[in-house]
Amino acid sequence: MNEIEVSDELLRITEAIVFASGDPVTAEQIAKGADVSISEAHAAARKLQRTYAVREGALEILTLNGAYQMAVRTDYSEYIRRTLVEKKNTALSNAAMETLAIAAYNQPVTKSFIENVRGVDSSGVVNSLVEKELLEECGRLELPGRPIAYRTTDNFLRCFKLESLDDLPEVITAQTADDLEANMLSEEEQAIKN
Repeated sequence: MNEIEVSDELLRITEAIVFASGDPVTAEQIAKGADVSISEAHAAARKLQRTYAVREGALEILTLNGAYQMAVRTDYSEYIRRTLVEKKNTALSNAAMETLAIAAYNQPVTKSFIENVRGVDSSGVVNSLVEKELLEECGRLELPGRPIAYRTTDNFLRCFKLESLDDLPEVITAQTADDLEANMLSEEEQAIKN
């Protein structure tokens, strides 16, 4: 399959749209704004991404769940923090990391689901993660009381340097851990015999 030819003008239009959006912008949105096909919009966004990568400037084009966003390279984030007035960035607590992991691997989830898995009240942690825009409400479940469902956000992907949830590491279960240990023991026994 041949690469779609992208004009300089379409590249500039795509750059303007991605820059002005601030938030991740889909190829469909680029196509609508630029009056081109979705495949042309994807080709333009990917070419723009490569152009920024080769240029090695302070900015880059990220792909987040198939959408594109302009961002400052992490090498320069400290300069931005020192220059701009931001709310204090605090490290995530173990409870917050546990909650994010539960949500990321099981979404959409309710607060009660998270509490059942963690074994403790998690309302405060969930609310804090919503404030930090790492979790967001995504509707209500058709269960008694119609509980609010939560999912991870594009900000979650950006913070953990993931393109999509498919990039999450594989979950190691107790069975998988036992299998790994058994394989390591077998390899050690073989090494001893040799």
